[in-house]
Formats: sequence, structure tokens, C-alpha cells
Amino acid sequence: MTLSLSAAAPNFAALDTPLLVVALPTAPALDASSQAIDSACGGAIGRALARRDFRGARDETLHFAGAERGIERVLLVGIGTSSDRRLALRRAGAIAARAANRMGVGKLTFFAGAVTADEIEAAGLGLIAGSWDFKELKTPPSPDDQREALAEATILGSDSGELDAGVKNARAIGEGHSLARRLGMLPGNICTPDYLADTARDIAQRFGMKVTVLGRAEMTQEKMGSFLSVAQGTSQDPKLIALEYRKGPGNAQPVALVGKGLCFDSGGISIKPAQGMEWMKFDMCGAAGVLGAMEAIGRLELPINVVGLIGSTTNMPSGEAVKPGDVVQASNGKYIEIINTDAEGRLVLADVLTYAKRFSPSAVIDAATLTGACVIALGHTATGVMGTDDALVQEVLEAGKRSGEPGWPLPLWDEYKELIKSDVADIKNSGGRPAGTITAALFLKEFAEGYPWVHLDIAGTAYTESDLGTVPRGPTGVPVGTFVEFVRGRAR
Repeated sequence: MTLSLSAAAPNFAALDTPLLVVALPTAPALDASSQAIDSACGGAIGRALARRDFRGARDETLHFAGAERGIERVLLVGIGTSSDRRLALRRAGAIAARAANRMGVGKLTFFAGAVTADEIEAAGLGLIAGSWDFKELKTPPSPDDQREALAEATILGSDSGELDAGVKNARAIGEGHSLARRLGMLPGNICTPDYLADTARDIAQRFGMKVTVLGRAEMTQEKMGSFLSVAQGTSQDPKLIALEYRKGPGNAQPVALVGKGLCFDSGGISIKPAQGMEWMKFDMCGAAGVLGAMEAIGRLELPINVVGLIGSTTNMPSGEAVKPGDVVQASNGKYIEIINTDAEGRLVLADVLTYAKRFSPSAVIDAATLTGACVIALGHTATGVMGTDDALVQEVLEAGKRSGEPGWPLPLWDEYKELIKSDVADIKNSGGRPAGTITAALFLKEFAEGYPWVHLDIAGTAYTESDLGTVPRGPTGVPVGTFVEFVRGRAR
């Protein structure tokens, strides 16, 4: 369940809340608004600041009991000295919501002084992200151990117009993030290609979008030999899903968002090591990002045309699975030598990117958990960004920065193409370990023809194997924010 988010004007003397969260910068001091809170709390905040029990560093928290009625608890959260107050408030919101979940308070009120619509949106997105908790496949704890989940949050601000706009946007984008994270968290035996297709149909029905789903038979007719080679080893029907959102001018070219949807990746014949293979359910986070973005775009009612494209299957070893050394033909006619069956995402995306051309897109952005090499290069902090159009690459980088999903550009120089030349086909699907992220993108470039294109390698950012403070282990929601910010930028 996504957090219920609302807004209200501050009135601390009459405020009734189980938890008041106050976001403060480094070296905090009591101003007029925080003095009003301090008075309602019997001077506890002023004493804590005077003693330097709380100094406002990023992620620093101080929790103390309030009154028996009114403000029952207070949580101070530090936002540090960040130059981007929006992102700092978003982080503070996530820290606060996670703390509220641990306390079991059910509701909270968030205050950060004077806030703009963008800052309210950011704080709301943080609160939604921090409150998110995947419990649907767990047996509920005993009543004695159960804590009330955070279900409601109110953001305080003085400008009602700014409040309403910020909260509305946060709700819409937060729903998209929550959907993407839920899909990522579902195991591969539940979140199948059919499940993703049904999710797309649900989004289409609720927001008046057109949905097209191709299965194995239809893809065979389209001669998608690259995509279908990955699906050879599974009995599950692969799916190519297209969601069309048409709220822009009728003759305007759409933006196309493309996502890799490997619902489970064993590596195929080039099988992965057993240790940690369960994390490969997250190999569909690119597809989850597309569905989450389309959910948010539908809720935001943006005046633009957008097409969401997903290629989904599982990569399994079997007697019918594609083998190293096999040669397949993609739908654009190019022949591909399979060197490594674990380099399967690019084989799926090859035909999806070719399919995207029929929509005459103004820009195509794909997102994929594509290479471990990107994790080695950039760790878990930045998404790898590559493309054929420098202006589009910069536009995507700026969208990622605004959304709190930073990216870093890598080169697509022709010199690297030597690594993926084949002796028997037009191209091979793996160039080995050197420059693995770049050669994977160069492979995709062969199929991203006829439109400006950017590739996001989200292998290091779509999910986390450790608790990040703002989100627990599991899916992060990347690249929903980048997709939505890019589309919003185009819609303005």
C-alpha cells in the first residue's frame, strides 16, 4: 500500500500527531517557526540544540518524547549542507518514514520550514519511498510483535497552491516508484512475462492507453530471432509489450521508453555461479522502470505522447536453449554470433529497439541491468549513460540529476567495435571483459537506427544488496525518476 499523502498549514499549538518530523540543516538554530514547535514541546528542542545533542548532519536523527497529547513524539532529521535542498528533503523524508515504520506510529507530520512545490514533491517522494515495505509474501507477526505501518503523512507549508501541486505530483510519481519496486521484489515464479503483460494491461485500462502484447508466435512472424533465441530454453511465453500514451498533439512524435524484462536470468548454458543467483530476479528492473514511469505519467496527465516498450522472458538452460557459437538473425536482418548466453539482455533489446522504429520516436531511452562491468566501473552510485546524440545524452543526465538518480557518461567510440567483430556473423554478442559496458552499448547501437538514442546501464543502481539508509535491501525504483523527469522536461 502506497503512503497516503496530504498537506496542511502549520498550527503547532493545535497540532495533533503521533510523530512530528522536523528537518533541520547543519548548525540548526531556532527561528520563529521552530520556536513555535519548541514551545509546543516544552522547550525540548531548544535544550537539545543548546547542548549540541543534535547538529543537523546529513541523516542524523534525534528522537524524543513529546506531550501526552498533541505532539506525542518529535524526530529531528538532519539535511546537512547540501546545495540541492530538494534532494536533501527527499532523503530526510525517507529517513523519517523508515524511522516511523520502526516506531509503529501509523501517522506522521513533516515540517521543513518554508517550502516550494518542488521541495514538497521531493519530501513527499522521500516519505513514500521510506514507508514502502514489501510484506505481501510474509506471514504476519503475532499481535504482540506487530507494529503499525506508516500509512499517512502530512507535509506542512504555508502556501496552499504550492502544497497542493507538490503533493499531487509526489503521489503520482510515488505510485510509479512503488509499482516498480513491488514488481522488482516479486520472485520470478510470480512476476513472469505474463504478469508484466497483465500489469501493462491494467495501466492501459486505467489511463486510456493502447496496449499491444506480442507472444512467441507473433514474434516469430516478425522474425525476431535475436529475442527468441533467449526464450528458446523456457516454456514460458516471451512477451514484447507496447504501451501507448497519447495525450500530446496528434502529429507529435512520441518519446519511447524501453526496458529489459528478464524475469529471471540463470545465464542459460553459460550458467551463473549458484551463490547470489537469487538476485537475478531483479534482471527485469528496466521493464519495471518503464511500467512505473507509465503509471506516473498517466497519473500526472502530461500533455505528451509516450510509448513504453518492454522485452520480457526468462533465460534458462535446457535441451532447447541457445548455445555459445550459435548464430541468430535479428528482425533488422543482422546476424549475431552468440559468444556468451549470459549476455542475453542485449539480444532481447536488439529486437525491441528495432521494433521501436515503427513509432517514429523523437527519442528513445532504454534502461537495462545489462553488465556487471558497469558495477565495476561506477559502483552502486551512478548509472552508466551512453548514446548517439550528445544533446540527448545531456538531457537524460540532467533528468537523472533532478530525480536523484545520477548518471555518468561513457564513450561509444568506434575503436571499441573491434571487440565485438565476429568471424562468422555481422556482430557477436560479447567482447569479453575489457570495456564490457561500452561494448554492450555498441552492440545495442547496431539496432537503434533511425532515431536519437540513449542507453542507461542500471546494473549497479536498480537494486541494492545492502541497506542504503533511505531504502532497504532490494529494488531502488531506478530508473522511474529519470524516465519521468525526462518526459516532464519534454512536456513543459
